[in-house]
Amino acid sequence: MSKVAAAGYKYKWLVLTVVLVAEMMDLLDATIVNVAGPTLADKLSASNTDLQWVIGGYALALGSGLILGGRLGDRFGRRNMFIFGLIGFTLASLACALAPTVALLIIFRFAQGFIGAMLLPQGFGLIRESFPPQEFGKAFAAYGPAFGLGGILGPIIGGFLIEADIAGLGWRAVFLVNLPIGIVATLLSIKYLPKSEADKTVKIDLLGAFLVVLASGMLVYPLIKGQEAGWPIWTYLMIIGSVVVFYVFTRIEKSTIKRGDSPLIDPRIFQKRDYNFGLAGLGLYFAGFTGVYLILTLFLQFGEMFSASDAALGNIPIALGAAIGGTISGAFLSDKIGGRYTLQIGAAIQLVGVVLLWVSLPSLANFSIWQLVPALVVSGIGTGMIAAPIFDTILSTVEGNLSGSASGVLSAVQSVSSSLGVAIFGTVFFKFSQIGEADAGFRNALLVQILIIVLFLGVSSVLPKRAERQEY
Repeated sequence: MSKVAAAGYKYKWLVLTVVLVAEMMDLLDATIVNVAGPTLADKLSASNTDLQWVIGGYALALGSGLILGGRLGDRFGRRNMFIFGLIGFTLASLACALAPTVALLIIFRFAQGFIGAMLLPQGFGLIRESFPPQEFGKAFAAYGPAFGLGGILGPIIGGFLIEADIAGLGWRAVFLVNLPIGIVATLLSIKYLPKSEADKTVKIDLLGAFLVVLASGMLVYPLIKGQEAGWPIWTYLMIIGSVVVFYVFTRIEKSTIKRGDSPLIDPRIFQKRDYNFGLAGLGLYFAGFTGVYLILTLFLQFGEMFSASDAALGNIPIALGAAIGGTISGAFLSDKIGGRYTLQIGAAIQLVGVVLLWVSLPSLANFSIWQLVPALVVSGIGTGMIAAPIFDTILSTVEGNLSGSASGVLSAVQSVSSSLGVAIFGTVFFKFSQIGEADAGFRNALLVQILIIVLFLGVSSVLPKRAERQEY
């Protein structure tokens, strides 16, 4: 692509809009099926384990492929990979909607997540190619509200689509909603996205990409299947094996650098103690809130027999709290007291909210959603306060020339951790709900979340007080 003029690319705001639409499609699909559990169990005879795979498999495939997707964008051009990803994501959504069995639905969800990993990493590059440096802040500022809106709207839209049962489509409408969005976004992308040249000198580390996928799968698979299988020895061996494969991956990446080739990830980022603790904190945060809010929806449906739309409305107090927390954190606290203290205050508030949730649900007798609302709002405030500064704070621990690898790993850890959260919390919940004790499942899942928040408070204590801007 020719150099962008000082004013930026002619259609820069349209580029930003298309990129945000693609990001929101991903966020919608990550959460929109949370309310489809009972319907899938009824229509496709999906087991509890199947439901965890339908929900968590998408995040696992997405996280496993994000780093590879970024490198493919460098190799073949961001515009080309973005359009390929949009078309593939739209077709995968159609395949999900047409799936005749739960087994095929799980396979198509994996495909959808992996293709999404080809699409999403191109967004930041396209924005940087379209906007002049002085407007980067304005462009990237739109990401926060888009992420929040996508995550909030997913369960709500899904709930009402299932409840409306348009043309008898039921749960299938949850995936068909992507078709008109994907088609319009693809046509706009073909016409208006800036053309970027492919860099044929970039070599794709296919072995490294395979090892990341293998290690991620070896970690998540036994956590989802373990409860159903009775936790045989192979489940523990697979978890240990995933750690070994991750270690082998880092050694291979170091050898790749020594040969003068391009690694999938620059392993020097893992020499930063603060960055490693930040990764741990990020993983805990996303596993915790993804898992516990999924369990809320499942509890309302399986325990209290709420309809899909009513269960979706149960997410509104969390969304309201998250909006308040994000505003407080982004507009006031982060700049005044720094990222570390903002994260810890947010975690402390989230901890209070989760404890209140546990206290508010002693049993199913005379249950009302209103008894959970104050605790959900408080927990949401803490969640929102953490979401705003966590990426910036962690990225400030590495030099600017390593930020590409560092941010790619953060995105991958975010998605894989979300999948882990679904696996862990789903296992805890379904252990009790399948014997008619959904309230006990929910309360025990909350105890897991309390432990996760305490661990987050510990690892976040070593992060920098303030996010320092590194030179590029």
